[in-house]
Amino acid sequence: MTSPALIPVSKSNAQPGTARAALGYRDFRIIWIGLFASQIGTWMQNLALPAYIDERTHQATWVAIMGFAQLGPLLLLSVPGGVLADKFPRKPWLITSQAAQLVLSVLIAVLISRHSSLFAIFVVQLGVGTFNALGAPAMQSSIPLLVSRTDLPGALALNAVMLNGSRVIGPAIAAALIGFGVTVPQIFVINAGTYLFAVAGIALITIPHVRSQSVEGDLQKILSGLRIARSRSILSRMLLTMTFFSFVCLPYISLFPSIARLNFGIDAEGPTYKWLYATWGLGACLGGLACGSVLLRFDRRRLITNAFRGFAVTMFVFALASGPALAIPIAFLLGFFYFMAVTPMVTMFQVNMRDHERARVMSLWFMAFGGTVPIGALAFGPVVDWIGPRPVLFTSVAGAIVLSWWCDLIRRPAETLPEDETGEALKARHAAGLDEQGVVAGE
Repeated sequence: MTSPALIPVSKSNAQPGTARAALGYRDFRIIWIGLFASQIGTWMQNLALPAYIDERTHQATWVAIMGFAQLGPLLLLSVPGGVLADKFPRKPWLITSQAAQLVLSVLIAVLISRHSSLFAIFVVQLGVGTFNALGAPAMQSSIPLLVSRTDLPGALALNAVMLNGSRVIGPAIAAALIGFGVTVPQIFVINAGTYLFAVAGIALITIPHVRSQSVEGDLQKILSGLRIARSRSILSRMLLTMTFFSFVCLPYISLFPSIARLNFGIDAEGPTYKWLYATWGLGACLGGLACGSVLLRFDRRRLITNAFRGFAVTMFVFALASGPALAIPIAFLLGFFYFMAVTPMVTMFQVNMRDHERARVMSLWFMAFGGTVPIGALAFGPVVDWIGPRPVLFTSVAGAIVLSWWCDLIRRPAETLPEDETGEALKARHAAGLDEQGVVAGE
């Protein structure tokens, strides 16, 4: 016998739409904490692996190739992942994808400890990226179902805090552990253990599975997300903006250790690099948190354009810096403006989808946000090896300036989903009642 799921209700008296209001939802709070703990381990690994590759090869191209193994699958597999999220119960699939990444992380630790070939490490890292890509649409399309639509901005801001706060805590913990003699392979084993927090969080919550209203076959479902995005100009504008931003402006993320070594004279395996990376992550964390708190009263459209301008200015100074004394504080501002742009963009993207559209359309966002970054790094990595990082960073400056003009939604209004339609699927779900696997009560 199944019991109907109710519309999520926050137990917080905080202002609607804020991060505090989102934390008032039990299931959201549990999964947020579990994923946060898991992401800390992931960013310990994300710090250690590129630094290890840069130290071993002294080539930005190899760093970019390994970054592609981690994020490249998002470009090819996010859409099939969205179809899987739309078709099957999400809870067992999410647990399976997390468990697979746990096992593969242990395998990478074994390969590095034995000084195995870079190709072998690439293949296993590609496996980690593949399971991440297939599971990400299911995870991210489920989060909005755990809070009311009114509190979705706060939930998405906390999602940004989780992604970027872990970039601060993870490298800081990694730096401390390495200082006590912990090796790179052991960092990977620790990361594998943190996947258990994500598995536990998923197991403890109720994840509604909103069934698609479409009777299309799988191939048509793969294309339907694109049709939905093309039919709603706000979605297509956000996707094109994020794709361009990722390809032109964000390759520095994948190439961070090579840029630090060549521009600032910072050893990628030394403590200064870890603090540079953690400072940048702290800025990104606070940029996302600010969008769900102190900046909540500002028009999201203005936040996006002003963030692109701020990113251009700080990236220009970051490119000119020649040592850690200037690079570290500027990295903080660079991270802040980076997620000050991304957070309102993903919020506008999420609130302009119906629940039954979310899994397939969000897969396009992952292609634009995560999948395009390693392609940009592959394109610009050889340039860094050939003539240095500064031309690549100045290209990022020019790209951000272009986006501050092109994505000005005040001057170029885009079609949004009518307010009465945004709650349509939520009301229908409440009326029908869903159990934790998304089966309509009574079926």
